[in-house]
Order: sequence, then C-alpha cells, then structure tokens
Amino acid sequence: MGDRTVTRADLAEAVFRKIGLSRTESAYLVESILEEICSTIARGEAVKVSSFGSFLVRDKNERVGRNPKTGEEVPISPRRVAVFKPSNVMKERILEAHEVRVGSSGSVLKAAE
Repeated sequence: MGDRTVTRADLAEAVFRKIGLSRTESAYLVESILEEICSTIARGEAVKVSSFGSFLVRDKNERVGRNPKTGEEVPISPRRVAVFKPSNVMKERILEAHEVRVGSSGSVLKAAE
C-alpha cells in the first residue's frame, strides 16, 4: 500500500498540469469544488460524482458504547455522519490495480493457490 496522501495542493497541481489553468486558478477551482461538496453534505444532501462515488449523510441512532480502557458503558448520542460510497467503476479500478500489484510480486497469488 502507498503511504502517500494526496493533498489539496496536489490536486491543484494536477489541474494546473492537465488543464493548463494558472496555479492560482487551479487552486481556486479545487477549493470551489471541495467547498460546494462540503456545503451540500452539511445541508444533508447527497453528492454523486459519476464513475467516482457518492457522498451521503446518514443518521445514527443513540447507542451504548464501551470505554475500552475501563469497560464502562457509555451512551453515544444520536448524530449525523458523512459517508462515502464508491461507484462500481471505482471499485473495479481498485480491484484491477490490486491485481496488477499482487500479480507482479506473486506473494498473495501463491497463498491463494
């Protein structure tokens, strides 16, 4: 697995290289898109990006949790959470990339036989 995390700056740089906008315009475009996604999710609406996935808001009911240190039961209040559900296209790309990596090293393939 790669330990690298893609940042906003990386996304802006990719827009700059691939589309040819200035670095400032590229950064503004990335910020605008992320802000629109965040605002929409905060309003409780879903965001669907075709061939990528959906950002959804789920309501979680109140439940009882446990403090792992003491074992004491603690009530967890109801809340809304954002979740990401990858599209089938995204899932397939991830699977294909995994198969390419595993196929080249052979370590996991031998264990499956």
